[in-house]
Amino acid sequence: MAIDLTSLPRPSRDDTTVGTMARGLVGSEILRIAAQIRELVAKGQKVCNLTVGDFAPKEFPIPDGLRANIATALQAGETNYPPSDGVLDLRQAVQRFYERALGLKYPLEGIVIAGGARPIIYGTYRAVLDEGDTVVYPVPSWNNNHYAYMLGAKSVVVPTDAAHGFMPTLEQLAPHLSSARLLCLCSPLNPTGTMIAPDALAAICERIVAENREREKRGQKPLILMYDQIYWVLSFGAVKHVTPVELVPEVAPYTVFVDGISKAFASTGVRVGWGVGPPTIIARMRDVLGHVGAWAPKAEQVAVARYLDDTKATESFLEVMRQRVDERLEALHRGFTRMREAGLPVQHIAPQGAIYLSVRFDLIGKGGLKTNDDIRKLLLEKASFAVVPFQAFGLPEDTGWFRLSVGATSVKEIEEALPRVEATLREALAAGK
Repeated sequence: MAIDLTSLPRPSRDDTTVGTMARGLVGSEILRIAAQIRELVAKGQKVCNLTVGDFAPKEFPIPDGLRANIATALQAGETNYPPSDGVLDLRQAVQRFYERALGLKYPLEGIVIAGGARPIIYGTYRAVLDEGDTVVYPVPSWNNNHYAYMLGAKSVVVPTDAAHGFMPTLEQLAPHLSSARLLCLCSPLNPTGTMIAPDALAAICERIVAENREREKRGQKPLILMYDQIYWVLSFGAVKHVTPVELVPEVAPYTVFVDGISKAFASTGVRVGWGVGPPTIIARMRDVLGHVGAWAPKAEQVAVARYLDDTKATESFLEVMRQRVDERLEALHRGFTRMREAGLPVQHIAPQGAIYLSVRFDLIGKGGLKTNDDIRKLLLEKASFAVVPFQAFGLPEDTGWFRLSVGATSVKEIEEALPRVEATLREALAAGK
């Protein structure tokens, strides 16, 4: 006879069975919205889903070679624990990949493998920060507020603007760097799909180097730069991805790269990521990740190692991958350009990188719309067009800016949705007059 436990208490914010940190931790707004979309789809509603930064396998299947390598590794019995810093073959493959593609040759001790990029971000925070230390990050950005909260760090939030592609400038960051222990940057940027300009990144890195030279004289801990480049192979047009170390080699001892296969190879569920940086930090990250068991599965590690070294296959896949992402972003770009030219209240930033487009629906104060969430609901209900407001990325103001993610939809679905969006904007504009 089973014991019926279905009446156990449900979660609540005043639940004393959990600790203070867990009680105050805010869940993902993106996942909450995505769950709502799944419910609508399950009920039969057709939705152009531009919410989660993921890939629909039918639109973006993982590489054939990677899939075959995973199956081979499983058949070969590669199912036991991997080393805490990752399978040696994969660390060597990442080392070769960075030298070949980025011109950066790191020692093997400067490379650690984990179950995706998220553990690398957490590991960087955990390895660098003590409770009460200051972490500086621009907004909008992805999840830095939650990681800082979990570690008891002091967050210094630097708002950015559309004029600079929502990328921070040295002038914006400089007042906060002298007291910071960790600076978090991301390019191409989630959520905006924009990329940092080389001169802007070089200026920031030069300031980090100068700051740390002064700290070394005073015997203080250095300022560390976490550079999230998980989307770096997905860049478009004339925009070129740059790294801090290629621009200012002296910043290498203070820079940790966050990277992996999740976005580049449409392999979000395969869960293989890596951190690359100074061995002094990477060794501590290895220990942290080892204690929480945040390893990537061994068979997948073995498979990725083989796949990364197949340069012909990876380059061929990435060429097609970039083309397929770009055609979706361009469909949105063309559509919103036409709407803007027709006088509708919308603006956007042309695609630069990643799988995102930043779009502003300038509807606040029109037709009774007071918040970004009002706009989000309007687009969903009237146009079956699902987007995520910038509030989900730490920018609190209701400015009308949204992230559109193209990995889970087709060009056809986008082109079918755009007239519905246009009609909704026209209706909202008329209601606001």
